[in-house]
Order: sequence, then structure tokens, then C-alpha cells
Amino acid sequence: MKTYTAFAGDAWLATGSRDEIAATLRAMPDMPASALLLFDDEDGRQIDLDLREPPAPETPPPAARRGRPSLGVVAREVTLLPRHWDWLGEQPGGASAALRRLVDAARKAEGDGHGRRNAAYRFLTAIAGDRPHYEEAIRSLFADDRAGFEGHAARWPIAIRDHAIGLAWGETLR
Repeated sequence: MKTYTAFAGDAWLATGSRDEIAATLRAMPDMPASALLLFDDEDGRQIDLDLREPPAPETPPPAARRGRPSLGVVAREVTLLPRHWDWLGEQPGGASAALRRLVDAARKAEGDGHGRRNAAYRFLTAIAGDRPHYEEAIRSLFADDRAGFEGHAARWPIAIRDHAIGLAWGETLR
């Protein structure tokens, strides 16, 4: 499940799905929107979230269509040379299955550590860029030096430091 995290200044407010975050924030009417920072936990990017109550549905939603879209399959265009298409066509399962295997193998080979550190970097840039020892902490982050990171971030608010550790090293500290 894709998760998001909400902060108000230095304080962690909630982590959960988009709907859970929206419901939690709607229940906090005294919270000024300008104090909120919302982050996508997958990539660390800051997001916007419409906190207005969703309108009541006027008509029932259309019936679910059968087929692969219900599984999350997205059709996109890929441009390859004829020799690439020939090779893909000869692979077990066809071109799509071969491309999925190639992408999965590449993602596994590069590891998810780089992606996690990038997510932590984006989060920290938005919320902690003006904190003491920020630059040193970022250098430690990209050197995969957790102890160094924790040392440089030791005087930061616990919620910010712990969330960054969770993004970078996959460890939830709350």
C-alpha cells in the first residue's frame, strides 16, 4: 500500500493512505493549511492534498471493467529498433513478459538503497534544509553512513530525524 506522511512544522501528524491522511487532517480544523507539509513516502516528494470533503456521489460509479486495467496494468508506447522487437518476440511469454523481467532484474541489481536515499534527500530538503549540519547529514546519507547521519541530525526534531532514517534505511522508528 502506498503511504504518505503529514507534518505540521517539526511534528509528525500521521502516516497512511491518501484517504487516511485526508480524514485525519480534516479532523484537525484548527490546523492552518500553511503549517502542513505532506510527503509521498515512496519517493520523498512533497505533495498537495485536497482537504475539502469529497462530494456525495450523485450517480453510482460505473461497473468495473473486466481485464488487466483492474490489476494496475498501464499501456504505454515503447520505441525500439526492429532487432529489439525480434529479440523480445522470441522470449518466453512474449515482449511484455520479457520487458517486465528485464526491469525487475535491473531494479534488483541497482538495489533499492539508492531510491530510498533519494526519497530521504527530497524529504529533508523540504523540511530540514535550514537545520544545523544539514549538508553534513546529506553527505552521510549518500555515503550510506547511518551513524554519521544520526550524529549530524542528533539535534534535529526527533520526528524529522526518525522519518528520514525510515525513508533512507527502511526502518520505522515510531
